[in-house]
Amino acid sequence: MSATISLDTLNAMSDEAFVEVLADIFEHSPWVAERAAPARPFKSLTSLHKAMVVALSDASDREQLTLIRAHPDLAGKAALAGDLTDASTEEQASVGLDSLSGEEMKRFTSLNDAYQHKFGFPFIIAVKNHNKDSILAAFETRLEHDPDTEKGEALRQISEIARIRLEGLLHHHDESDGAPKKSD
Repeated sequence: MSATISLDTLNAMSDEAFVEVLADIFEHSPWVAERAAPARPFKSLTSLHKAMVVALSDASDREQLTLIRAHPDLAGKAALAGDLTDASTEEQASVGLDSLSGEEMKRFTSLNDAYQHKFGFPFIIAVKNHNKDSILAAFETRLEHDPDTEKGEALRQISEIARIRLEGLLHHHDESDGAPKKSD
């Protein structure tokens, strides 16, 4: 996601092109962008993000769980094998999860396994808002949640990751960039 695009350009794209550009804002889930597309034109990054979050919120439980499960474990097998999306690779590297000591890797593996066993999906956190220590602390805290609470937290974290990814993708314009407001 190194190339950036303007919101005006995104708003003017065909539905197909819009979805293609935003396909991995929500990990391997282009359907989120597809469902947000009819709300164009967006007046701001915030309104685009909100439309995508509404699409996620309105999705079925099964669709939400599939999206949650599309995320990789932190510092897990996919990262070691080089099988992460470019965005996930960059996000995990930004907080040093690509260069853990042997002891740190064991701790992440143990926490990933315990979390996956309890909830049936990977631990998800917007790593750009954290460091290794705060991620480990969040792991410990969230392992105490009940499944419904944790599913909600996973969806909140996914929405935050999407916001960060959108910020990286879109040229930064003033929130009132002059585009007509269709829905907010």
